[in-house]
This record gives sequence, C-alpha cells and structure tokens, in this order.
Amino acid sequence: MIAFASRTGNVRYIVSKLSLPAVEINDQSEISEPFLLFTYTDGLGAVPPHVRQFMDKNGANCYGVVVSGNSNFGSQNFGRAGEIISTEWSIPLVRKLEVRGFPEDYAAIQHYYEQYVRREQTA
Repeated sequence: MIAFASRTGNVRYIVSKLSLPAVEINDQSEISEPFLLFTYTDGLGAVPPHVRQFMDKNGANCYGVVVSGNSNFGSQNFGRAGEIISTEWSIPLVRKLEVRGFPEDYAAIQHYYEQYVRREQTA
C-alpha cells in the first residue's frame, strides 16, 4: 500500500506513475497493513501537520518514506520532511524527488516497494 499526501498534485502524479495500490491520507486515516509513505515538504523544511498526525497513528506500519521537494529552496530544506520522518520513526528515507521525479526514481521506488513492502504484506 502507498499512503500519500499531496498539496500541489506533484506527489499524486508520482504515485500515479507506479500503478500500486494507494490511498490519499488525512489526519484521521488509519492503515493496518504495511505501507510506504509519500509526502511533500511544507514551508522551509517542515513535515505537513496532517502527515505528522497520520504517522503518530500509523507509523508502526510504515516501511519507508519518499519525499518530493524543490531544490530551489536550498539544499538544507530540500526534502527535509523525509529526513525528519525517517529519523523520528526510524524508517528508511527511500528517495528524495525533485518536484515530480524522473523515470529512474519511479523504478527505484518500485524496486524498494517490491523488496520490502510487498514482502511484508504477504508474510
């Protein structure tokens, strides 16, 4: 399962390129199966509040995070939400994507999903 948050549509676009089961989250969402989180970075490096609330409830089932960002905001802020989530929930930062990412990003994410998330779903 892919759990994602998208403010501008970039993350939604990335998820659509993967053809994997996905759900757009809010602060009330609950997921009881293994998932891979996709998010954006808010402001200058913050985790979006509803993503933090979602992870507070569901983080135990999260097997990694993918973050979309814009390097125009500086290297210290680029994809910072993914770094924060990775650290706070002790999960891998799978990929930082520039805006909508590129085909090689999608392939790497798909590979990670098959290796770690799908395997847990069938365990």
